[in-house]
Amino acid sequence: MSQEQTIIDALCKAYSMEMETATNYISCSINLDGVRAEEIKKALAADVQEELMHAQRLGARIKTLGGVVPGSLALNYNQKDLQPPTDQTDVVTIIKGVIKAEDAACGQYNSIIRLCEGVDYVTQELCIELLGMEEEHRRQFRGYLKEYEK
Repeated sequence: MSQEQTIIDALCKAYSMEMETATNYISCSINLDGVRAEEIKKALAADVQEELMHAQRLGARIKTLGGVVPGSLALNYNQKDLQPPTDQTDVVTIIKGVIKAEDAACGQYNSIIRLCEGVDYVTQELCIELLGMEEEHRRQFRGYLKEYEK
């Protein structure tokens, strides 16, 4: 497999991860109940647009590199920890799921950044920017977790 195809495949995986995160943020922002859940619901609802913007930017880069942006049947979803909990007041489970999803996104972007070193600086720069956004989002939810666990 060519280096360019390896990069496209890695971008497709990141695209799938962003789409899955947006889907789960929507469901969790709607399903959570309770007074304590309101701030988390608002944060998740606001972050949906950011996750979709990430997916759009990744999709545009995939297309630029000659790849095909995956449709819904080609997406691989596996965020088990970010599924809506049975107890719809279980805010901590959602917060931990968000942190785990952000950890995975950061890992994927770091992987792409290394993959692109010396080969594709445009994709590398895009992933550096998206990594920074994901790290900030993760920091925000780590802060929420501190409050809920004290």
